Amino acid sequence: MRIWLVLPLILIFALPGLALDGEALLREVDRNLNPESYESYRKLINIEPDGRRREYVLFSVKKGSDKMAALFISPASEKGRSTLRVEDNMWLYIPGVGKPIRITSLQSVVGGVFNNSDILRLDYASEYNVTAVEEDGDGYLLHLEAKSRSVAYARVRMWVDMASLLPVRLECLTEKEMLIKRIYFKDVQDFGAGIVRPAVIETDSPLYAGYRSIMLFADIKERDLKDEIFTQSFMPRLDSLR
Repeated sequence: MRIWLVLPLILIFALPGLALDGEALLREVDRNLNPESYESYRKLINIEPDGRRREYVLFSVKKGSDKMAALFISPASEKGRSTLRVEDNMWLYIPGVGKPIRITSLQSVVGGVFNNSDILRLDYASEYNVTAVEEDGDGYLLHLEAKSRSVAYARVRMWVDMASLLPVRLECLTEKEMLIKRIYFKDVQDFGAGIVRPAVIETDSPLYAGYRSIMLFADIKERDLKDEIFTQSFMPRLDSLR
């Protein structure tokens, strides 16, 4: 966290008796998780109840609060595929097929418990309003409500560590607050250049008993990116960024 941010954060979040600013807290969580614009390498692992595993390696880029793209590096059967998200719109490019096809937030291009919204994650503050925030032991509990019906989860409960202002756990809910997914943030690591964040994200769901999915970050760093990268015409050329 940048030093000049420390005093404002103390004033907003930590002084006893001071009302918590949930929207400011959520924006800070977003920035602690990721730079505003960045590139990263990560591995997705789907684990089935019988122990079988399926692994994918992705190179990803994100710009601002509304643009993200990801390129499949492995396995060989998926190499060259790419996905693009601009606001709530998502596409999948398959080499040799031609025009990118539309996909939805609740589908999954890799199967498993992570859906496309999880894989092409934008800032939480761009998708959710904070309806309530409370202190919960050594952290905060944020109650989030989707800004539109196109968001994957109607409601989210987010537990945030008070010291690091990083998420610890999410519960993803329907509009009627039925639990559909849990997401856990683990193994906080220093990726350099001031980026200190969880290297492991795990998820499970009561709807898919015995299934788990894991996301492992191997690298993440700030990068200036042109808008043209986040267009359907650039999807076949994402590998040129590596």
